[in-house]
Amino acid sequence: MSDPVKYQLDEQQLPRFWYNINADLPVPMDPVLHPGTKQPITPEELGVIFPRAVIEQEVSTEREIEIPEPVREILRQWRPSPLYRARRLEQALKTPAKIFYKYEGVSPPGSHKANTAIAQAFYNKAEGVKRITTETGAGQWGSSLAMAGSMFGLEILVYMVKVSYNHKPYRRAFMETFGAQCIASPSNTTESGRAVLAEHPDSTGSLGIAISEAVELAVQRDDTKYALGSVLNHVLLHQTVIGLEAQKQLEMADAYPDMIIGCTGGGSNFAGIVFPFLGTQLRGGRAVECIAVEPTACPTLTKGLFAYDFGDTAHLTPLCKMHTLGSTFVPPGFHAGGLRYHGMAPQISHLAKLGYIAPRSYNQLECFAAGIQFAQSEGIVPAPEATHAVRAAIHEAEKCRESGESKTILFNLSGHGNFDMQAYTDYLGGKLKDLDYAENEVAMALAGLPSIG
Repeated sequence: MSDPVKYQLDEQQLPRFWYNINADLPVPMDPVLHPGTKQPITPEELGVIFPRAVIEQEVSTEREIEIPEPVREILRQWRPSPLYRARRLEQALKTPAKIFYKYEGVSPPGSHKANTAIAQAFYNKAEGVKRITTETGAGQWGSSLAMAGSMFGLEILVYMVKVSYNHKPYRRAFMETFGAQCIASPSNTTESGRAVLAEHPDSTGSLGIAISEAVELAVQRDDTKYALGSVLNHVLLHQTVIGLEAQKQLEMADAYPDMIIGCTGGGSNFAGIVFPFLGTQLRGGRAVECIAVEPTACPTLTKGLFAYDFGDTAHLTPLCKMHTLGSTFVPPGFHAGGLRYHGMAPQISHLAKLGYIAPRSYNQLECFAAGIQFAQSEGIVPAPEATHAVRAAIHEAEKCRESGESKTILFNLSGHGNFDMQAYTDYLGGKLKDLDYAENEVAMALAGLPSIG
């Protein structure tokens, strides 16, 4: 029998608990602050936009939080997701490295985002919520919440960043198929959207702007809550099913990663695969190198400041201590729309500050080249966001070829690119170019950071 390329767990082996890294942090995180008073925010104040169960998870320091059985029942449709050994890619690279990837594109919406969408929809439904507002960049989160909303009988309203709204019509159609309403952001439907359009009529939008619009509507109705697809603690918590499964699958492969790689926009898929392994390290287990990969055109971890900032452009959200380029910064319109966010998850930012996470950035063209190289070897076309992780994995494997080291590399292939073929068409047609962020715009945005005593 040939060497295995796929490691599968039975659906009964789906994790029963999420892993909460707050339990193992060597230094506690800074508190989330109220946007008005600048004082630590209370659960009651967060309750305006989030259901109670989600708030409890956000502030919890329990190491394990039970996954409700109704959530596990739905997750079992595609989970546990497969772990692959990229043997053909290894051969193409002529590397002694062992490359494994966890493939999250097997979910119905095609990405890891469904892991938290199902959980958040469940908790909102349980508390009597009728409508959820949200934002989406490339559309993977919006697609996932649209699907989850249809399963729990919830009305879903999605503000999609305008550049992605125009780039990805099939993502819009996917959301609408599940009954969600999808609006290009900035829009004329909210005060925050109209304010942006008044100053920048041709704005391509940003996740910060879209969040402002979604939050603004959420606070106007008692039957409506807001849901976020990344960044916050509870979202990263829900994604740890990825790493928990990967730990069991690597045991089947008799392997343990020397390094773990994930793309980072808000940080959820990276945390999902990394945190269970990093938690093992923090409790005295084997050390791993954790590489967070972001676009050079939106270099939050590699160029941003670690400071308190708003999560949105209109300054409606609580203040979080995180790596940020400034909440008013609008990144250029590159194709990896899910990575166009000004801030990084506070947990990831905190761990990077402590030296447990190594950030790096790549340009758009080299990531697409890596995505095509991966597709031609492994048969899966990665989402533009995931090509950043692929690029880093190939880079590390090439370093092993030069050094002769046989390191074990694990990365998260967070989603497929089947709805992103226009991006590949543009790349193959020579229409894409590497984009630079405007340093003066970042400087202006950072100059406007809130003053915290």
